[in-house]
Amino acid sequence: MDARGQNPRVAHEVLDEAGFHVTDEPVDLSAYAWEDWVSFALFWVLAGVVFYQVFTRYVLGDPAGWTEEIARYFLVALVFVGAAMSVRKNNHIQVDFFYRLMPRPMGRALSTAVDLFRCAFLGYATWLCWLLIERIGRSRMAIVDLPMGLVFGAMMFGFGVMFLRSLQVAWRHWRQGYSVLERPEAEGEAR
Repeated sequence: MDARGQNPRVAHEVLDEAGFHVTDEPVDLSAYAWEDWVSFALFWVLAGVVFYQVFTRYVLGDPAGWTEEIARYFLVALVFVGAAMSVRKNNHIQVDFFYRLMPRPMGRALSTAVDLFRCAFLGYATWLCWLLIERIGRSRMAIVDLPMGLVFGAMMFGFGVMFLRSLQVAWRHWRQGYSVLERPEAEGEAR
Protein backbone atom coordinates (compact mmCIF):
# COMPACT_ATOMS: atom_id res chain seq x y z
CA MET A 1 0.00 0.00 0.00
CA ASP A 2 1.15 3.52 -0.72
CA ALA A 3 0.58 6.66 1.38
CA ARG A 4 -3.00 6.99 0.10
CA GLY A 5 -3.88 3.43 1.01
CA GLN A 6 -3.92 2.21 -2.59
CA ASN A 7 -2.11 -0.75 -4.02
CA PRO A 8 0.39 0.63 -6.61
CA ARG A 9 0.18 -2.58 -8.67
CA VAL A 10 -3.58 -2.18 -9.08
CA ALA A 11 -3.22 1.48 -10.07
CA HIS A 12 -0.57 0.51 -12.63
CA GLU A 13 -2.85 -2.19 -14.10
CA VAL A 14 -5.74 0.28 -14.37
CA LEU A 15 -3.53 2.71 -16.26
CA ASP A 16 -2.33 -0.06 -18.58
CA GLU A 17 -5.92 -1.11 -19.31
CA ALA A 18 -6.82 2.50 -20.09
CA GLY A 19 -4.04 2.68 -22.67
CA PHE A 20 -1.59 4.75 -20.65
CA HIS A 21 1.98 3.56 -20.71
CA VAL A 22 3.79 4.58 -17.59
CA THR A 23 7.29 3.46 -18.42
CA ASP A 24 9.96 6.12 -18.64
CA GLU A 25 12.30 6.27 -21.57
CA PRO A 26 15.97 5.95 -20.71
CA VAL A 27 17.73 9.25 -20.21
CA ASP A 28 20.20 10.02 -23.00
CA LEU A 29 22.87 12.54 -22.05
CA SER A 30 24.96 11.99 -25.18
CA ALA A 31 23.49 15.10 -26.84
CA TYR A 32 25.31 17.30 -24.31
CA ALA A 33 28.93 18.36 -24.70
CA TRP A 34 31.28 19.52 -21.97
CA GLU A 35 30.48 23.21 -22.53
CA ASP A 36 26.83 22.40 -21.83
CA TRP A 37 27.81 21.10 -18.40
CA VAL A 38 30.04 24.11 -17.73
CA SER A 39 27.08 26.37 -18.63
CA PHE A 40 24.83 24.30 -16.40
CA ALA A 41 27.24 24.70 -13.47
CA LEU A 42 27.62 28.45 -14.10
CA PHE A 43 23.84 28.80 -14.18
CA TRP A 44 23.41 27.11 -10.81
CA VAL A 45 26.20 29.10 -9.21
CA LEU A 46 24.56 32.25 -10.57
CA ALA A 47 21.19 31.07 -9.22
CA GLY A 48 22.78 30.46 -5.80
CA VAL A 49 24.34 33.93 -5.73
CA VAL A 50 21.06 35.59 -6.75
CA PHE A 51 19.13 33.56 -4.17
CA TYR A 52 21.63 34.63 -1.51
CA GLN A 53 21.25 38.24 -2.68
CA VAL A 54 17.45 38.09 -2.41
CA PHE A 55 17.64 36.30 0.95
CA THR A 56 20.02 38.83 2.51
CA ARG A 57 18.12 41.80 1.09
CA TYR A 58 14.52 40.85 1.81
CA VAL A 59 14.72 38.33 4.63
CA LEU A 60 17.67 39.57 6.66
CA GLY A 61 17.24 43.23 5.68
CA ASP A 62 21.01 43.60 5.28
CA PRO A 63 21.97 43.07 1.61
CA ALA A 64 25.33 41.52 0.82
CA GLY A 65 27.04 44.09 -1.38
CA TRP A 66 29.25 41.67 -3.27
CA THR A 67 26.40 39.60 -4.69
CA GLU A 68 25.30 42.09 -7.34
CA GLU A 69 28.77 42.40 -8.83
CA ILE A 70 29.50 38.67 -8.73
CA ALA A 71 26.08 37.83 -10.18
CA ARG A 72 26.76 40.22 -13.05
CA TYR A 73 30.10 38.57 -13.80
CA PHE A 74 28.66 35.07 -13.60
CA LEU A 75 25.96 36.16 -16.04
CA VAL A 76 28.65 37.38 -18.43
CA ALA A 77 30.46 34.03 -18.16
CA LEU A 78 27.21 32.13 -18.64
CA VAL A 79 26.33 34.09 -21.78
CA PHE A 80 29.69 33.54 -23.47
CA VAL A 81 30.06 29.86 -22.55
CA GLY A 82 26.38 29.27 -23.36
CA ALA A 83 26.88 30.87 -26.76
CA ALA A 84 29.40 28.12 -27.50
CA MET A 85 26.51 25.65 -27.24
CA SER A 86 24.63 27.59 -29.88
CA VAL A 87 27.64 27.64 -32.18
CA ARG A 88 28.08 23.87 -31.79
CA LYS A 89 24.41 23.25 -32.54
CA ASN A 90 24.50 25.89 -35.29
CA ASN A 91 21.28 27.47 -34.07
CA HIS A 92 22.14 31.14 -33.92
CA ILE A 93 19.76 33.51 -35.63
CA GLN A 94 19.95 33.15 -39.38
CA VAL A 95 17.92 34.16 -42.41
CA ASP A 96 17.52 31.40 -44.95
CA PHE A 97 14.76 32.97 -47.05
CA PHE A 98 17.16 34.48 -49.62
CA TYR A 99 18.91 31.15 -50.08
CA ARG A 100 15.68 29.75 -51.51
CA LEU A 101 15.63 32.51 -54.14
CA MET A 102 19.22 32.27 -55.33
CA PRO A 103 20.78 29.56 -57.51
CA ARG A 104 22.32 26.60 -55.67
CA PRO A 105 25.98 27.39 -56.50
CA MET A 106 25.55 30.95 -55.32
CA GLY A 107 23.84 29.78 -52.12
CA ARG A 108 26.64 27.29 -51.48
CA ALA A 109 29.30 29.96 -52.00
CA LEU A 110 27.49 32.39 -49.72
CA SER A 111 26.94 29.84 -46.95
CA THR A 112 30.63 28.89 -47.12
CA ALA A 113 31.49 32.59 -46.84
CA VAL A 114 29.22 32.83 -43.78
CA ASP A 115 31.05 29.90 -42.17
CA LEU A 116 34.44 31.45 -42.92
CA PHE A 117 33.37 34.88 -41.69
CA ARG A 118 32.01 33.36 -38.45
CA CYS A 119 35.29 31.53 -37.87
CA ALA A 120 37.33 34.66 -38.58
CA PHE A 121 35.16 36.85 -36.36
CA LEU A 122 35.24 34.46 -33.41
CA GLY A 123 38.98 33.93 -33.75
CA TYR A 124 39.53 37.69 -33.86
CA ALA A 125 37.27 38.23 -30.83
CA THR A 126 39.29 35.62 -28.91
CA TRP A 127 42.48 37.44 -29.77
CA LEU A 128 40.98 40.81 -28.74
CA CYS A 129 40.00 39.34 -25.37
CA TRP A 130 43.60 38.19 -24.94
CA LEU A 131 44.83 41.73 -25.65
CA LEU A 132 42.28 43.12 -23.20
CA ILE A 133 43.45 40.75 -20.47
CA GLU A 134 47.06 41.80 -21.08
CA ARG A 135 46.20 45.48 -20.76
CA ILE A 136 43.65 45.67 -17.96
CA GLY A 137 43.41 42.15 -16.61
CA ARG A 138 45.23 42.99 -13.39
CA SER A 139 42.90 45.82 -12.40
CA ARG A 140 40.65 44.96 -9.50
CA MET A 141 36.88 44.57 -9.38
CA ALA A 142 34.89 47.38 -7.76
CA ILE A 143 33.70 45.60 -4.63
CA VAL A 144 35.33 42.17 -4.55
CA ASP A 145 39.12 42.25 -4.49
CA LEU A 146 39.65 39.98 -7.50
CA PRO A 147 41.29 40.77 -10.85
CA MET A 148 39.05 41.77 -13.74
CA GLY A 149 41.09 39.36 -15.82
CA LEU A 150 38.85 36.59 -14.47
CA VAL A 151 35.83 38.14 -16.17
CA PHE A 152 37.71 38.78 -19.41
CA GLY A 153 39.18 35.29 -19.12
CA ALA A 154 35.66 33.84 -19.06
CA MET A 155 34.85 35.89 -22.15
CA MET A 156 38.02 34.72 -23.89
CA PHE A 157 37.26 31.13 -22.92
CA GLY A 158 33.74 31.45 -24.36
CA PHE A 159 35.00 33.05 -27.56
CA GLY A 160 37.74 30.43 -27.85
CA VAL A 161 35.26 27.58 -27.53
CA MET A 162 32.95 29.31 -30.00
CA PHE A 163 35.87 29.65 -32.41
CA LEU A 164 36.76 25.95 -32.15
CA ARG A 165 33.13 24.91 -32.50
CA SER A 166 32.71 27.20 -35.52
CA LEU A 167 35.65 25.44 -37.16
CA GLN A 168 33.94 22.10 -36.50
CA VAL A 169 30.65 23.37 -37.91
CA ALA A 170 32.36 24.79 -41.01
CA TRP A 171 34.18 21.49 -41.55
CA ARG A 172 30.91 19.56 -41.15
CA HIS A 173 29.20 21.81 -43.68
CA TRP A 174 32.11 21.41 -46.09
CA ARG A 175 32.06 17.60 -45.80
CA GLN A 176 28.31 17.19 -46.18
CA GLY A 177 28.16 19.68 -49.04
CA TYR A 178 25.48 21.98 -47.61
CA SER A 179 24.66 24.03 -44.54
CA VAL A 180 21.46 24.69 -42.69
CA LEU A 181 21.19 27.97 -44.55
CA GLU A 182 20.84 26.13 -47.83
CA ARG A 183 18.71 23.27 -46.53
CA PRO A 184 16.85 24.33 -43.36
CA GLU A 185 14.81 21.13 -43.43
CA ALA A 186 18.02 19.18 -42.67
CA GLU A 187 18.67 21.10 -39.46
CA GLY A 188 18.65 18.12 -37.09
CA GLU A 189 20.32 15.57 -39.39
CA ALA A 190 24.01 16.19 -38.84
CA ARG A 191 24.31 16.99 -35.16
